[in-house]
Amino acid sequence: MTSQTATKTTAATQSQPPSEKIPGKVFGAIIAAGLLSLSGVTVETAMNVTFPTLMKEFSISTETVQWVTTANLLTIAIVVPLSAMLKARFRTKSLFIVANLSFLAGLIIEIFTPNFPLLVTGRVIQGIGAGIALPLMFNIILETVPPQRIGLMMGFGTLLTAIAPAIGPTFGGVVVSYTSWRVIFACLLPVVLISLILGIACIQQKSKIRDVNFDILSIALIAITFAGLIFGFSSMTTKPILSIQVAGTIVIGIIALVLFCMRQLKIESPIIDIRTLKNLRFSGFVIAFFLLQAISLGLAFILPNYLQLTDHSSPLIAGLTLLPGAALGAVLALLGGRVYDAVGPKPPLIFGGACAIIAMVCFFMFGHHLSSGAAAGFYLLYMLGIGLSSGNIMTTGLSHLNNHEQSMGNAIFNTAQQFAGAVGTSIASAILAAGQAGATNMATGTAIGATMTFGVLLVALVIEFVDILRSLF
Repeated sequence: MTSQTATKTTAATQSQPPSEKIPGKVFGAIIAAGLLSLSGVTVETAMNVTFPTLMKEFSISTETVQWVTTANLLTIAIVVPLSAMLKARFRTKSLFIVANLSFLAGLIIEIFTPNFPLLVTGRVIQGIGAGIALPLMFNIILETVPPQRIGLMMGFGTLLTAIAPAIGPTFGGVVVSYTSWRVIFACLLPVVLISLILGIACIQQKSKIRDVNFDILSIALIAITFAGLIFGFSSMTTKPILSIQVAGTIVIGIIALVLFCMRQLKIESPIIDIRTLKNLRFSGFVIAFFLLQAISLGLAFILPNYLQLTDHSSPLIAGLTLLPGAALGAVLALLGGRVYDAVGPKPPLIFGGACAIIAMVCFFMFGHHLSSGAAAGFYLLYMLGIGLSSGNIMTTGLSHLNNHEQSMGNAIFNTAQQFAGAVGTSIASAILAAGQAGATNMATGTAIGATMTFGVLLVALVIEFVDILRSLF
């Protein structure tokens, strides 16, 4: 399908009245997968607030503690590209059960871990479950929801994961202020169990199972790609840029990526069909989505650390500072989908992008003297833009693919999201640590490193906005 035809199809869809009802079991299936995805993002954002506490308890540095997030995101980034093949090869309910039990196993390890390496191991196991669950939720939406309601339900699916940044920092701050950080994982056990029960009851098989062969070489190349790139970016804080640990591993990751792409063009059942990216409209939205996720995760890493180390806020105050903006972003993830259904992608994407850029300019300008009140206000404006943009970028990109390509497109978007999160967190951590290393005290160094990070994120955000405009017009 050409992008012109896809656009016409989308416009025609939007003009139809949303009269078709969505069955209750479809809602249940989406919520089941969404709760699992929400739990994953909640842990991720809650743990950001606990980093200073973990650094003290385990006697580790800033660049080491970020592996609590990076290892999880790296695992998800490796698993998500397999989602299209897993969906074709196995029953949806079976995949969900495996994802749920993996997540539960990770939680149990994290609750009882005696050391930092085992904590990271639990996050890796947890990442396997989250990596299966996230694309599964959007595949259920694409397969079972009437076309007239796609924008709304994509927004609803985004809401289930977008609400986590509203819950996570505050939740993590409360837990760390009054009890052990391990309680974060314990509190999620009933949520994941409810998700398991709901999924078993509601998830139905809509697509036919096919005998798909998994190419071991392709899977190995995916792992080498992401491991090389993430390890390289993460090592920037402690090693010279031209060292083997940084430049060497990044080059290895890039070579593995090139070999992976070449392999996908030759095998009969590619894990990711690279040909899908020849659709320039679709690939443009993928790039924009990648940048936006990297920026958002980088900012989510920087702000809690800045508020605790420079503004001397408690973990609770750091979490509460981000709550209004994160809550607004979560609500707008749903309302943004309705705006998309009503007026199309251009108004929410353009207005949302402009709001995010203005907010990042404010972060950069006031980075050296950023109070908790100013941070809350700027973050509120930033999340206004993200709430209108993030889900609609994905929906608009998928609208430029035909039906049989959308499962692959969904896998590409979710892979981009998780890899971007790992890259964004690693780069933000590297810049922050560099600022801390060159200063006389931790507070001043954190302010310098954070301001430098805000500048880099601002440049990336402008590039993302230009790419959106190019893809829309």
